[in-house]
Amino acid sequence: MKIGECIKKEMMTIKALGVVYGDIGTSPIYTLAVIFMIVPPTVESILGILSFVFWALVVLVTIQYAWLATSLSQKGEGGTVVLVQILTPYLRHAKTGTIVSILGFLGISLMIGDGVITPAISILSAVEGVLLIPHYEETPRLYLLLLASLIALGLFVVQKKGVEKVAAAFGPIMVVWFLSLASVGLFYVFQESTILSAINPTYAISFAYHHPWITFVLLADIVLATTGGEALYADMGHLGRLPILKGWVFAFSALVLSYFGQGSFLLTHPECVGSPLFEMMQEFAPYMYVPFLILTILATIIASQAMISGIFSVLYQAMTTRIFPHFRVAYTSHELNSQIYVGSINWFLFICVIVMLFVFQESAQLAAAYGLAVSGAMSITGCLMCMIFAHQRAWIKMAFSVLSGTTSLIFFSSCLLKIPHGGYWSLLIASVPLGLIILYTQGQKRLYASFISVEKETFVKEYEAYYASQPHIGGTALFFARKKENIPAYIPKTMFKNGIIYERNVIVKMKPTSEPLGIECELSNLASGLDLLVIYVGYMEIFNMETILKSQKINERTIFYGDEEIVSSSLWWKLYGLIKDMSPNFVSFYNFPNEKLIGVSRRAEIR
Repeated sequence: MKIGECIKKEMMTIKALGVVYGDIGTSPIYTLAVIFMIVPPTVESILGILSFVFWALVVLVTIQYAWLATSLSQKGEGGTVVLVQILTPYLRHAKTGTIVSILGFLGISLMIGDGVITPAISILSAVEGVLLIPHYEETPRLYLLLLASLIALGLFVVQKKGVEKVAAAFGPIMVVWFLSLASVGLFYVFQESTILSAINPTYAISFAYHHPWITFVLLADIVLATTGGEALYADMGHLGRLPILKGWVFAFSALVLSYFGQGSFLLTHPECVGSPLFEMMQEFAPYMYVPFLILTILATIIASQAMISGIFSVLYQAMTTRIFPHFRVAYTSHELNSQIYVGSINWFLFICVIVMLFVFQESAQLAAAYGLAVSGAMSITGCLMCMIFAHQRAWIKMAFSVLSGTTSLIFFSSCLLKIPHGGYWSLLIASVPLGLIILYTQGQKRLYASFISVEKETFVKEYEAYYASQPHIGGTALFFARKKENIPAYIPKTMFKNGIIYERNVIVKMKPTSEPLGIECELSNLASGLDLLVIYVGYMEIFNMETILKSQKINERTIFYGDEEIVSSSLWWKLYGLIKDMSPNFVSFYNFPNEKLIGVSRRAEIR
């Protein structure tokens, strides 16, 4: 039994390498290549930059995410939404709550901006390795872009079918990838062991002292070594904290050996003009270069897949917490509820990735747009953690969160220099979900304010009189309501004015909780043939509504819901009405059978 448990734990660690560390694990392909296109590879610059890379991994990933962030969770779940939910109970002022909500919105939006560039730069940087294969050095750039586009197309096409069958191979592939990085890097570290002195932070300090402006500019590219670090926290709910931390020890060691190995290679090959990783692999084992290139492409696909799945998960949370419009969701696995597919988001991401590929054309140029969203998201995480630890009076953790948060802000301020050089693309992409969130949340507030509702006690009295004197339709009818205290006007209109009343009538209220997971049902009888069902659902819970209803012995014949026709003279609210019309309604979002649905329409005027 103990052996079986040990094997299971180790398998979870291997799975973590495939799910969590794909993005940060592929950063060595392009990070140093981009940096040493800006500065010449001298002894001073190589040691100084490697020292910056090492300590960036320590402070931004190890301290901020592996230690501090993963210590904050709700039922083992992590992510920006969780930080907001943890912080909210401590807040006493509405303005502070608004600021925290805005930070949460920005964090979600920046993740999507990052999610578009991650597949583009990862896949293209891997495909560019073809240029080092003998007789393929002159491959036209268009062919490389088409190959990268085909790989991206295959990646996004497979999303609809689900990836749980191939996901089992992700972990072992990433184990091989990290072992390859570590072994080749270690070989070159032995060739020039003085490179290990870069662990000493004085090399970074000295380089910054003698080249302050260049250092500030380079921070925007050094941060590329940490991209994907946020996945340690965001994916904690899928795997647990311990496997992720054990996986980070392995991944961190491999990454450091790879970066230091590349530094050693550059010391002896200052003429290197491409990717140090590919060129050192070509020299190390020419006969293994093509298999290594294939492994690189597989690793970048895994990195991209993790990012896409993460975006689906985050947006589903945003939909269920009613800060984002409903999109049609498909469940791609009968065994794993977390495996979902959002078609409209999937193809929006794909189009953006293709645009990124053909606009920038080279991974070095894509790096000019990459890092802004990542460092912005890290800064938001650092800010939220500082507030949480301050409220919890965890002063040691707060001190370290101030350190990591300040470091994130310094990197972010450097990345702002990327805006005129392509970084604006990241902001443009992030502005789409941010704009939708702001428009939707404000529109919902105004729409709810326009609703006419009936007091529950008044409704129950009228219902009892009507139910006792009028004939009933056989079976059970569901009526959805937003609040359990009040009854929306469409329900008495349907029952009393239209004379549609069933033997059993159940008013259903869905209420997201502050917990990430868990489903609780509260069924109460209001009158003869009239029940109220309140379903408390965790904001990360993915569930089947009909399964919940059957557990409460409710077998509905008809489902009624309010359907609003929004009227407004404002272009802004007309746009909100258009988005709401195009989005699946509440009952469609939860996959109720269409033949049971009856929408009761009403006109709502928003000003």
